Amino acid sequence: MTASLSELAVVVRSGLVESRHFGTLVATAPDGRALLELGAPDDVVLPRSTVKPLQALACLTAGAALEGPELAIAAGSHTGEDEHVRVVRGILERAGLDEGALGCPVDRPEDEATFEQLVRAGEPRTRVRMNCSGKHAAMLLACAANGWSTHDYLDLHHPLQQHVRATMAEVTGAPVGHDAIDGCGAPLFGTTVRGIARAFGRLVQAPEGSPERGVADAMRQHPFYVGGTGHQNSALMEGMPGALAKGGAEGVIGVAAADGTAVSMKIVDGSPRATTLIALRVLDALGADIAGAQPLTRIPILGGGAPVGSIELGADLADALAARAEHRA
Repeated sequence: MTASLSELAVVVRSGLVESRHFGTLVATAPDGRALLELGAPDDVVLPRSTVKPLQALACLTAGAALEGPELAIAAGSHTGEDEHVRVVRGILERAGLDEGALGCPVDRPEDEATFEQLVRAGEPRTRVRMNCSGKHAAMLLACAANGWSTHDYLDLHHPLQQHVRATMAEVTGAPVGHDAIDGCGAPLFGTTVRGIARAFGRLVQAPEGSPERGVADAMRQHPFYVGGTGHQNSALMEGMPGALAKGGAEGVIGVAAADGTAVSMKIVDGSPRATTLIALRVLDALGADIAGAQPLTRIPILGGGAPVGSIELGADLADALAARAEHRA
């Protein structure tokens, strides 16, 4: 990402701007029109786990029989709690496989209480606790449904990954701009921030009964499996009925309101700490009802355990929203 970037958020400590988050942001109307563009919306970015809903869609259209919590966890980044593990193991069992077939790395659960419990019990880190194991299990189920090999399901040229690649391009409306490997070992296909916003809007507005709508509904009806206890993606969907949210590593996120208004971004320094706050503030300015998710728009900066500042919108984004409001007045 080399084009000019915009200041999207600032960290204010004791009255002084301590840090600034620059990046690219796109907001789209339900009909796909751009409502707001900042930064470099058509530069190629690595979308990381923000596109797990599209990878889950590819598994679904490839023949993986997924619905409900199973489909939600395939599209999510779970926190490794026991219920998440139960669902992932169920997907693997239906594929005729066990945890040894998972190609993701061993990891600790992100949920602190679960991690502490496992440490006390002397249990090691495992693949099934890794936050991408739901996606990997869904990929294996899709392979089993088609009689495709499973030992090399993460190979870029595997039929499943080529189907994922084609699905990405179709739903984002942007050609894949770069082939990479994600942190979990799965192929990762580069897209644009504009493409992410377009994809999230399309998932929310897809016809009832379509695979796209199936992914969106599973995530919205079962947000715990998209994230977990205290996870921001889960909390946003729980507090904002009909909304769809999925963040990823390195400061990427896509969020769509129930009517299909969508916002996506890439924070160039890779920090995700302000992405949910920014997305909600933008959707609020565009008329979406974010009342139930309002607590997620306030991130205190602590000093000695007490609030001494906050994360606020950056000047470029604040000015763009003010200009839009003035134009509409």
